[in-house]
Amino acid sequence: KTLLKYGCRSLLTAVAVIALMISDGVTPQASAADDADYTITVIPKGPTHDFWQSVHAGAIKAQKELAEKKDVKLNIVWQGPLREDDRNSQIQVVQANVAKGVSAIVLAPLDSRSLRNPVRMANSRKIPVVIIDSDIERKGVDLVSFVATDNYKGGKLAGEEMARILDGKGNVVMLRYAVGSASTEAREKGFVDAIKEFEGIKLISDNQYAGATAETAREKSGSMLTGLKDQKIDGIYCPNESSTFGMLRTLQERNLAGKIKFVGFDSSPKL
Repeated sequence: KTLLKYGCRSLLTAVAVIALMISDGVTPQASAADDADYTITVIPKGPTHDFWQSVHAGAIKAQKELAEKKDVKLNIVWQGPLREDDRNSQIQVVQANVAKGVSAIVLAPLDSRSLRNPVRMANSRKIPVVIIDSDIERKGVDLVSFVATDNYKGGKLAGEEMARILDGKGNVVMLRYAVGSASTEAREKGFVDAIKEFEGIKLISDNQYAGATAETAREKSGSMLTGLKDQKIDGIYCPNESSTFGMLRTLQERNLAGKIKFVGFDSSPKL
């Protein structure tokens, strides 16, 4: 439908911005679709992390604010894969919503490359797309906007903080998140680049991946630390909520929490 009071592209970006900026504590509610001017599908990387729950709350808040201020009736559909490593499921979700002819899509791509063709499909149907949180390869893709943290800068800040709390010297390890996740890859690169600036700090392991959940991260953390048992570890960096929480659990189990300097990215009430 053509919306006279508010342009679709501006509306879609507003939904994405509010979704990423909202704080925790807002309870998402179902929206009525019967008389909606627009149906916007918000597709996260997964439903379990506290971050995505706050994004969901933000989308619902945008729905309410636009209804009050702009007299826009939105139907917000929240739909994503059950796990953050299920690229095929996320691709299918995008394709299904394109086939339905939804008004617009807000997408946090699990993989910067494999989600490109589904977005192209949306472009071919003239369905506006906003990418949030994690970037997508842009060649041949038309986006309304990209809304995200400066993840590279965030990673550099993490590296600089690590150097500060280590007084510029020591052995550091990094537990990566997942191959193809643009947001965490940028955080990892920023961290590595920052650490390189300190001659007294040595990155002794950076080739292990935590996987999609806190549990897989806990298991990988354990095997990584076991493999490095003959080396002194002074600092650890993890680039997202689940890898940070999994590593924290391992450090607690081994009575190392508070003894090894630990910098993590993202936050949650549990952390």
